[in-house]
Amino acid sequence: MAITIKEIAEQAGVSRGTVDRVLHNRGGVKPEIEARIKRIAEQNSFRINKAGRILAGRKQPLVVGCLMPGVGNLFFDDVISGYTSAQKELADYGVSLKIKNIRGFSPERHIEAIQELLDEGCRALCLSTLDVPEVCRFIDGIIEKGIPVIAVNTDIPETKRICYIGSDYYKAGKTAAQLLSKILRPGELPLKIAVFTGSLNIKGHNERITGFEEGLSAYHVEHSIINITEGFDNDEYVFLPALAIFEKHPEINCIYIAASCVAGVCTALKQSVMKLQPERIRIVVFDDLPETKRLIREGLIDFTICQSPFQQGYQAIHALFNYALDKRDIPANNILMNTIIKIAENLDDKD
Repeated sequence: MAITIKEIAEQAGVSRGTVDRVLHNRGGVKPEIEARIKRIAEQNSFRINKAGRILAGRKQPLVVGCLMPGVGNLFFDDVISGYTSAQKELADYGVSLKIKNIRGFSPERHIEAIQELLDEGCRALCLSTLDVPEVCRFIDGIIEKGIPVIAVNTDIPETKRICYIGSDYYKAGKTAAQLLSKILRPGELPLKIAVFTGSLNIKGHNERITGFEEGLSAYHVEHSIINITEGFDNDEYVFLPALAIFEKHPEINCIYIAASCVAGVCTALKQSVMKLQPERIRIVVFDDLPETKRLIREGLIDFTICQSPFQQGYQAIHALFNYALDKRDIPANNILMNTIIKIAENLDDKD
């Protein structure tokens, strides 16, 4: 059992108040007594309960608002699980959450949702939002008023957010390109690629595409991009545009899905079988949602690249909590998740 302040005081032959003054560097104690108290504390591995001390003096609890465009996108369920798991660990310190899960990528709706979190009493924010000027200006205005912000899952680097916690999307895209280059057979070149993304307003989605294209060039894979289509992370929405693209371009032999519309694209592919042969098409996707796993096991999708969504949410809440305790206690750099490649044989492995 850890030594207490009372026990340190008894061993040092001083009052608990004197011990408290020394351990919290408030001065006014003779040097020899201070040295004795610190020696006893160090020998017994005493650590100050910094969280309890600071939050005990807070007039209000720390309410963290979490925003994400996750309606219809099961990926964010794991991010939310990370948020709530961290909150439960910190509940005794007065940390609570307000989660706002919205649909789509409208700048106006994102700004409105962030304001709603503030109106509901949130005094710190975890944001998965758009990298567009109007949203970034709004966020900087909030930060200037003393509301700390962490970007989660996709970055908003032009703002004054504390840090970004999520995937290195460019690296993930380039990883996809390298792995694809290793499994291609000579008769499959050149690649005629249909690209599907979530939103061109999401920095992470764009970086996945850039990394993939630059990776293919770096690994000398002859290719051309047939289209880049926004699916808005909505399987129902993307189905018809995908079907039209597949029927118009029977030369397509590779599909790159940079966001969460895998089921809609693959359903369209299967229904266009008169012109395209799914078994001859390389398909590269991201994340390991249930439908994606099923399609990998079927052999339709070659591989997926994952990004530890639970850890993104979990680490973001802890980072904001540490910042609330001490504004100097923030990550020195962005916190980037591992790039995890999954195929049929390791689909059930934990990220």
